[in-house]
Amino acid sequence: MTKEAATPIFISADDSYLFGQGTHYEIYKKLGAHITTVDGKKGVFFAVWAPNAAKVHVIGSFNGWNEEVNVLTTMGDGGIYTAFVEGVKEGDYYKFLIETPEGEKLYKADPFANYSELRPGNASRVADLSKIKWSDSTWLNARDSKNIFEEPMAIYECHIGSWMRHPFREDDGFYNYREFADRIVSYLKEMKYTHVELMGIAEHPFDGSWGYQVTGYYAPTSRYGTPQDFAYLVNLLHKNNIGVILDWVPAHFPRDAHGLAEFDGTCLFEHPDPRLGEHPDWGTKIFNYSKNEIRNFLIANALFWIKEFHIDGLRVDAVASMLYLDYGKKDGEWVANKYGGNENLEAIEFFKHLNSVVRGNYPGVCMIAEESTAWPKVTAMPEYDGLGFTFKWNMGWMHDFCEYMKLDPYFRKGNHNKLTFAMSYNSSENYIMPLSHDEVVHLKCSMVNKMPGYQVDKYANLRVGYTFMFTHSGKKLLFMGQEFGQEREWSEERELDWFLLENPLNKGMQDYMKELLTIYRKYPALYEIDHSWEGFEWINANDGDRSIYSYMRKGKTDKNRILVVLNMTPMRRENYRVGVPAKKKYKLLLNSDDERFGGNGGVIPEGITAQAGECDNLPYYIEFDLPPYGAAVFTF
Repeated sequence: MTKEAATPIFISADDSYLFGQGTHYEIYKKLGAHITTVDGKKGVFFAVWAPNAAKVHVIGSFNGWNEEVNVLTTMGDGGIYTAFVEGVKEGDYYKFLIETPEGEKLYKADPFANYSELRPGNASRVADLSKIKWSDSTWLNARDSKNIFEEPMAIYECHIGSWMRHPFREDDGFYNYREFADRIVSYLKEMKYTHVELMGIAEHPFDGSWGYQVTGYYAPTSRYGTPQDFAYLVNLLHKNNIGVILDWVPAHFPRDAHGLAEFDGTCLFEHPDPRLGEHPDWGTKIFNYSKNEIRNFLIANALFWIKEFHIDGLRVDAVASMLYLDYGKKDGEWVANKYGGNENLEAIEFFKHLNSVVRGNYPGVCMIAEESTAWPKVTAMPEYDGLGFTFKWNMGWMHDFCEYMKLDPYFRKGNHNKLTFAMSYNSSENYIMPLSHDEVVHLKCSMVNKMPGYQVDKYANLRVGYTFMFTHSGKKLLFMGQEFGQEREWSEERELDWFLLENPLNKGMQDYMKELLTIYRKYPALYEIDHSWEGFEWINANDGDRSIYSYMRKGKTDKNRILVVLNMTPMRRENYRVGVPAKKKYKLLLNSDDERFGGNGGVIPEGITAQAGECDNLPYYIEFDLPPYGAAVFTF
């Protein structure tokens, strides 16, 4: 016998209206599964949006998965089904059973669930986020009072499941969120990173997707523990002054039967036209950005992570795939917009709406676009016809840098502009310079194995390359393992090769990165002015024959400016002269050829006083022996 419980007024007509308008920014507090009390009875209020369903049931561990016990009722015309079920408690498993008008039965995970069954299971679980205790108000208040563009940002991109694992375990050996928290906080503090960017936090069924094919947008993955465990991780990072950025994937979702695809028997979340609703190369579905409720689902999701889990930034994946209707598609596989172009007008408006709401409500939170083309005004505000992102990954710099560093040094002189080109467009956006996981997979080699030469040359090349990266204009991102010279490509199936730290070259690389990060954070000239020529000045950008680069970084004052000289060949340059602007003493901060970093021990004086004499169109110069593959960083 069907049992229909009386439905409390948990979702109002206003809730339904605002959701239909696409502006209910806390809809996650209404839809999903919420522990509550009705008429003195404890249980869970279930709500799901399924406007084209004929009937909706909730089944789970609390009713023996009986399909006829708990039937949901509709409210109004918005397509929301609701029911209060007495006796359901935290941790219980459940799914929505959706019957289509054709009589098909679909067993769906809750799109708004905050917790999921550990894969390969895919049921949702009842969670109670109200139990989370936070003690990071000092961090949050400080975050929102700062100008993020004038602060240092050195991001450690990290995949929890493959950063470090328990040895000799029959299961996956994953650290849970709490174990990971203790270890990553210690490591990031030691290395002097400012932020960690976590890959694959939203629930996803397949480890090999790295978290980029999401089925549970509102649930921290259960691979590493509970939502409370994840909150512990964020809270501990904040208490140690480390920001937390999450990868966020509003571009597409997988076809898994329990997920969002054809949720109520129709293309509810995805566009119904496969030319607009499918990625042929990825085998995934594309959200229908023209639908108010879908935009609401995604914008509320961004706010959910920021508000409920105190996240400091979202790195938005695959932005280009959303902006271009023909992205990854052949002729006949896409549809032009109403003006005949390939721009996705609905996605453009979605980004403007998203970034206006997030940055308007949380000025200290950064929205980061992984956008791989020359789309204009990605980081301009919507009122100036921009997309409104805080930062954009500088994929052009990343490509040119990797291509240059892979070259035999003999050929670098003919490619000298690859390292100077990025400054020619640096002021067009607010950039983050990324060397991400994408650069160390799919036979691209690890960073150190991209480098030419014998093993000792590879590490010397990487030290000078990282020096260029961390002293160039723009915020920084480095993928885990590359800070100590991980030699194998990254794989999600194993932990990083921490044993390499027993080798002097790897330990030297790690020590060098620690010193480089310390200098980066200590000297405002390296981060205060990242978006204009006021913060960067070439001394000699044209010494291509010798593959040497020299430049200055400047802050808002003339105090502690930075001078950088980079030798990109194995040739020692004796008595190398560098033009300088003032007759001062130039204090050496870093020599990449120092023996403690794995170098050859080339000596650069700790302090060099400038001499009068024109050099590099400047009135003074300093002179020293520049080591092979040598980076020298001075302050003055």
